Amino acid sequence: MNILDNIVEKTKIRVEKLKCSINMQDLKTAALNLNKNDFPFEKALRNETPAFICEVKKASPSKGIIAEEFPYLKIAKEYERAGASAISVLTEPDFFLGSTQYLKEIANTVKIPVLRKDFIIDEIQIYEAKTIGASAILLICSLFDTETLAKFIKIAEDIGLSCLVEAHDEIEIKKAINANARIIGVNNRNLKNFEVNIQNSINLRKFVPDNILFVSESGIKTHSQINELIKNNVNAVLIGETFMKSKDKKRELQILKGEISEN
Repeated sequence: MNILDNIVEKTKIRVEKLKCSINMQDLKTAALNLNKNDFPFEKALRNETPAFICEVKKASPSKGIIAEEFPYLKIAKEYERAGASAISVLTEPDFFLGSTQYLKEIANTVKIPVLRKDFIIDEIQIYEAKTIGASAILLICSLFDTETLAKFIKIAEDIGLSCLVEAHDEIEIKKAINANARIIGVNNRNLKNFEVNIQNSINLRKFVPDNILFVSESGIKTHSQINELIKNNVNAVLIGETFMKSKDKKRELQILKGEISEN
């Protein structure tokens, strides 16, 4: 069993606990009653090229503990001040040590949209994401058939959530397009063995129509990498732990954007 399979198995247990702790209809009603907000995550990605989605993450299976001390609100506020377009918050607790509480507090603290990054396998997680303040959710193509993926995208959009639909190859991109994805992300990290290759985004960009936003995820650390992605018509980048550890995030983002020199 690979790492992704292990995460999904743990997620199934978490979903069952959630279903036991809260009434699904009550959660759905609460989500439907919240302001739809006109898809702020999607708007933010269209406002700048490239848009920067900056990640708040305590740990990962490939790196272990990334931040022993984890001042997640401070990190989120620094991202916003630095000029991030959106913030990605890990809420998966077993492998990434994430929490829905982190997202809830961050969404209440910053004015930019927040993406719930988790392993969503059940519609109850979509309604939960809305009620804790998310503006968008991650949907991983490999976890669904096309029909289920399309259903989850519609559920999310009906309550005003954008979907970052993550693909790893041409087949998954076709699945995302057939499911009516408006934002497609290519993870440069293989979730089965955690190897990283930026070229994955560049190779797969040509399979995504220009009217669909394209996000390159993981392993992006330098201005030259970002320049290469811009040349290949990438709309947004998701950057993680290297940027999170930076003491001067505003300067670091200016370097990544090419606004100032590293020296």
